[in-house]
Amino acid sequence: MRGALLCVLGLAAAAAFAAPADAPEIMPVAQVKAGMKGVVYTIFSGDTIDKVDLVVLGVLPDLIGPQQPIILVQLLGDKVEHTGVVAGMSGSPVFIDGKLVGALSLKFGSFSKDPLAGVTPFQNMLEVTPVPARATSTATAWGTPDSNSVSPPRYELPNSVLSSNIWPKSDTQMFTGGAYLTPIETPLVFSGINPGVLSHFAPELAGYGLVAVQGGAGEPQPDDANLVPGDMVSVVFVKGDMTAGASCTVTAITADRVYACGHPIFGFGDVQFPMARARVVTTLSSSADSTKIVTTGGTIGTLSEDRLTAIMGTLDKGPKMIPMDLRLITKAGERNFHFSLADNPKITPLLVNIVAMNGLTSNTTYSEGTTLRLSGEIEIAGHSPVQLENMFAPTDSAVPDAAFVVFSVQNLFARIFTNPYEVPKVAHIRLNLESLPERRFTTIEGAWTDTAEAVPGQTIQVKILLRPYRGAPELKTIPIIIPLQTDRGTTLRLQVSDSVGADRTTRPVSALATVNQAGSLEQFIRILNRERRNDRLYITLLQPTTTLLLEDKELPNAPLSAVNVLGQRRGSPNATTLRESLAGEWSLPTEGVVSGGVSLSIRVR
Repeated sequence: MRGALLCVLGLAAAAAFAAPADAPEIMPVAQVKAGMKGVVYTIFSGDTIDKVDLVVLGVLPDLIGPQQPIILVQLLGDKVEHTGVVAGMSGSPVFIDGKLVGALSLKFGSFSKDPLAGVTPFQNMLEVTPVPARATSTATAWGTPDSNSVSPPRYELPNSVLSSNIWPKSDTQMFTGGAYLTPIETPLVFSGINPGVLSHFAPELAGYGLVAVQGGAGEPQPDDANLVPGDMVSVVFVKGDMTAGASCTVTAITADRVYACGHPIFGFGDVQFPMARARVVTTLSSSADSTKIVTTGGTIGTLSEDRLTAIMGTLDKGPKMIPMDLRLITKAGERNFHFSLADNPKITPLLVNIVAMNGLTSNTTYSEGTTLRLSGEIEIAGHSPVQLENMFAPTDSAVPDAAFVVFSVQNLFARIFTNPYEVPKVAHIRLNLESLPERRFTTIEGAWTDTAEAVPGQTIQVKILLRPYRGAPELKTIPIIIPLQTDRGTTLRLQVSDSVGADRTTRPVSALATVNQAGSLEQFIRILNRERRNDRLYITLLQPTTTLLLEDKELPNAPLSAVNVLGQRRGSPNATTLRESLAGEWSLPTEGVVSGGVSLSIRVR
């Protein structure tokens, strides 16, 4: 295959890449003119790199940014006439007169099979090479995992360009409604994933320009690292019992640096993702989006740059990944799964979400309509582990039951990764999911006390009426004690509620406010570990005095002078006040998720 490849590339291209350490001979974009003929090298099937002819239509200066031009080309030949510009083709090297011009990177809109494309000049791709003390980044992030509006960029072509003489006359009619260029989609190949899970997350991944497809994880081969321009590489996000990797084509190799894609994957800038060899099984032609079906081989290096004009990696042993263990317990037995995740604050929470949901639903022991109990921990180097413990009951909505569990885990990860104190080094993730039969859901229907007045130190009985889902009402009695230090004449508020109601009363409800109470990551972890659980009933006794929340500490009955002094000294990010102080809290475990709340008053005489 390699010998046949060199014949295909021709003498000029072979000379340009005779040795990996040699820099290719580059044609500056200023020398590129309309009408020039060239070739692009890419794989449609197997390991054979095909040569596709092309003609330059023109150059659009500053199309994707200041001093960031794009070369417009038309691909020629029966193969591209059939497939159009294919997802995974981005990065395919373009040569004119034996000189490297750039990487195929953009295509026209959607539902277009016309082989018209944009080329990122290689001289702009070289800008992603790390330099000492780089002060600015050319990356443009396309969005964040929790965004509702992420989308890859669109580069509109002005009418003056569409009506110019750079276009073949036969093509001008296709632009009557305007036209735009967008990055060629990057196939995100999954193996070991449930189709329902894949379709569930496909829209979110599409916002990054990633086409989520099922594929395979190939076995590592001895020649995986023997790359030449036109081969494919995969950026690995998940390995183990499920794999996921985004694949595109290699443009050039200089020394140990691999340049690919001609556009960003996420646009995150400095990253540390494993880079593996990708091999094409076949190319699927479609009137919507043609795509390469690829498998991911062994790790061959580290992707370190993800920027506007290219991704760049080095050939080495690859970066460390985060190990994740998932244990699933059902009536049918226990299943254990093991994964390794890419370590990145923006994408790892989403990966945890996908892996957890897939591990839960992609086996014969899972069924809808069951209550799920979550437990586990997140190990963070140098800090206490983050504890996970909660329960989730199924609903009648169209959302899979497992989604509520994994969204909760993703939210927790996002809060950890975005903390303002330090970069967390996640050492290990352990999740346990127990599937309990039936819908275990309990509603608080009412509550009352055996007396409306009490004296300090007195024990009173709180009676709570609970109604389980499709079950008979249950009456629970919890004794509580009026604190001895309570001032006589005070009216206390007694709240019987679920965990959400208790949190809303005693702590700010937003994640941002919770983060801002802490003074360090360790203090923030303590706050997270104190969060209440869905399967417990909470009785909170509140008195009408101010509480000062200072970092990870609660200071009830704080005098106004202390609130003012500490608030000014610490600053508003670390000090929060509440109108009530917690005089006591009691909780009762239940066999299901608790919902609802009742508020009562007790006068202290």
